[in-house]
Amino acid sequence: MNNIDLVYLDGKFLPAKDAKISPFDRGFIFGDGIYEVIPVFGGHGFRLAEHLQRLTNNLAAISISNPHTQDQWAGIINKLIDNVVTNFPDIIDQMVYIQITRGVAPRDHAFPGKIPPTVFAYADTAPVTKSEYTEHGVSAITCPDNRWQRCEIKATSLLANVLLRQQAAEANVTEAILIRDNFLTEGAASNIFIVKDKLIRTPPKSEQILPGITRDLLVELITKSKFTGEETMITEQELSDADEIWMTSSVKEILPVTLLNGNKVGNGLAGPVYKNILGKYRTYKQSLRDGAVT
Repeated sequence: MNNIDLVYLDGKFLPAKDAKISPFDRGFIFGDGIYEVIPVFGGHGFRLAEHLQRLTNNLAAISISNPHTQDQWAGIINKLIDNVVTNFPDIIDQMVYIQITRGVAPRDHAFPGKIPPTVFAYADTAPVTKSEYTEHGVSAITCPDNRWQRCEIKATSLLANVLLRQQAAEANVTEAILIRDNFLTEGAASNIFIVKDKLIRTPPKSEQILPGITRDLLVELITKSKFTGEETMITEQELSDADEIWMTSSVKEILPVTLLNGNKVGNGLAGPVYKNILGKYRTYKQSLRDGAVT
């Protein structure tokens, strides 16, 4: 976070060091808010319209009105992006973080009367995926999915995900892959795909998983590829028997899981289907950097 020198807070752009939020904000007290993370490649927001629509959908799900139109959001985001480009010209890719909470009010679980939401955003350097991860993969464990029933909402109250991700960290693996009622849902901080006999599968959208923007792009790329893809329920046994397992997110992009619960997935290396789809993703990403797609 060394490159965050400018933030947007409640209608103003100001130095990060001067940004102050009330400790009585419901985001701090209850985790009562929504967030969004938008990758930026070569100064261009990755599927910006889709990210902003998801933001609007999630705000509506918890009865907060979106404080800005898509055009207004685009102006805010572009100013944050341009600031990084101007002051840190060596940075190629960024990420924009947006958080909106219900606002400041006396502590009461019930919604307060009409109050202005707290709106916060910043741009920072995007994490760089190590080439060894895309070639040799990462490891994961399975854990019971003990989160709440509305996982499609991108809420700031992420304690259950944090605890699951910590289980993975303590096991010295990259991710916890979650199982609910014997079926795969998603990772603690990712969507999951599996491959068996070159058939690519991922769980369908539901209240049990976050509708990932990178996930949706992969579904599109698979549809245009020589492979067959399905959005379908996947059992824990099918996950264990998979030839390939991938995790996807805005930050992780696409990573192969080559070790699950201490056992090799396939031959223990990134599989051929993964490499093919990764190539298509990288082509899309470069087109975005070149300004050819949005």
